[in-house]
Order: sequence, then structure tokens, then C-alpha cells
Amino acid sequence: MNLPAKKYLKTFEWRDYVLVVIGLALYAIGLTGFLIPNKIITGGLAGISLLINYSIGIPVWLSILVINSALLVFAWFVLGRKFVFNTLFGAFGLTLIIGIFEKYITFSLLPNADPLMASIIGAICCGVGLGLVYSMNSTTGGTDIVGAIITKYRYISMGRGLMYVDVVIILSSWFLFQSLEKIIYGLIIIAVLYYTVDMVISGARQSVQFFIFSNKYDEIASHINSELNRGCTVIDGMGWYSQSPQKVLIVLARKTESTSIFRLVKRIDKNAFVTQSNVVGVYGKGFDSIK
Repeated sequence: MNLPAKKYLKTFEWRDYVLVVIGLALYAIGLTGFLIPNKIITGGLAGISLLINYSIGIPVWLSILVINSALLVFAWFVLGRKFVFNTLFGAFGLTLIIGIFEKYITFSLLPNADPLMASIIGAICCGVGLGLVYSMNSTTGGTDIVGAIITKYRYISMGRGLMYVDVVIILSSWFLFQSLEKIIYGLIIIAVLYYTVDMVISGARQSVQFFIFSNKYDEIASHINSELNRGCTVIDGMGWYSQSPQKVLIVLARKTESTSIFRLVKRIDKNAFVTQSNVVGVYGKGFDSIK
């Protein structure tokens, strides 16, 4: 079948751009309005940029721009141009928004609050922002690129790889502040941040299962394969009320891909019957490795 010649999904829709921008703005508010005024270190590329800012005064946005640009060039050769194109908007959008906020937000948004409380609120803002970005299949670059490279060449999940990188960044703040308190604050912040990201994306579940009932099952399956790079399984069923045979399409996907699957199905068959359920774990090619 040559059905995939037609494309139902756009590379990026306007509402995706809007949600990504809102997410980037929330992340920038958390960073510039809560973490920077209290000189708290977080993980990721932002954490590296904060260390540079606290030590020699280079603006956070400039460090993010330079390091992200270098990582994207490296990723072009290691991870491919598709990964780079998917990262460009989030990476450079974050740089621009942080640059604007860093210029105008020069004080803590909670000036009388305890530094730990202000930092936790900042971490929640950053987590909600990143969750919105990730849920739209976008990314801010930085250590996400490092994590993707680690996953490609080592038997380790991307989440665990990013956790290791974040912990190293926060521990390295000792050489700047010689403060155990700052390190503890930083570890608390990344725990809150990633928990918030997880809740925004999927309510603590990363994978979902779809059952799709449609007379156009073959077209839907072909386009899920070609446009989302996800495998499908077609099984035979029978509608007991109608006593007629029915093909059932089973799809396992990441939670972040749910919106794309619903859009694709709707554009092919508005009368399709679709169920979605969370699954605790999916192991195998394209998902987690079997331990």
C-alpha cells in the first residue's frame, strides 16, 4: 500500500507554537524571578549557565546561546538533522525569552519569602514550563542533547542519564559557594522540577495504549507508521451488537505522542471510535529496555 504519500499531520501547528512559548515563558519566570535572585543552582544547561553567571557575570541567555549552538552542531552529525530541527525553536526561543526576562526581572518576585520556598516555587514554574514544551514534542536543547547521545551509545535510559548530569552540575556548585545548603537546595529543586514535568506530561505515566476502531484502519495504521514512526498491530474482532467483523488497531506510544495520534485519526476518519489508557510500563524497541 502506498497510502503514506499523503500527509495528515503538520510538522508543527500554531497551537503547538503557542503552548511552547507559554512553557518557555513560565520556565524563564521561574529562573529569573525566583532562582537567580536567590543564587540557587538548578540542573541542565540552565544550571551550567547560572554557574558561569554567578562566577564571572556572563548573562545566562548568552551562555545558553553559545553552549546550545555548539551542542546542536554536534547533534547534527551524531543524532541527525531531524533531531536538530525539532530542537531549534525551543532552544533559541528559550534563549530569547530568558534574555528579555533577565533584562527586566532584576529582583525576586517573592522578596520577603524564605529562599527555599521561593526556589521551590521557581522549580514548579520551571517544571510546568518544561512539561508544556515536552508535551508538544519540543525540547529546549542543552542536556537533552547530551542525554540523547548517551542513550544512543550506552545502555542507560535518557531520564537516568539526565539525572546524573544534573547531579554533577549541582555538586560542582561547591567550588563556587562552598555551601552544602546551596547543594541541598539544588537537589530539592531538580526533584520538584522533574516531578512537576512528569505530572504535566502524563500524571506519572509515560506510555499509553490506543484501541482504534475504524473502517479506515489500514490508512490510519500506514500513516501512524510513516508520520509518527510508531508500530501498529491489527487484530480481527467482531461487533457483538451488529454481528459484523471489525478490524481493531492497537498502538503503543509515548504519552507526548497522544495529541498527534488523535489529530491523525480525526483527519482520516471523524467517526472512528478510539480508547486511550495508561500503561505502567512498555518494554522493547522504541520504549524502555527490559531490565
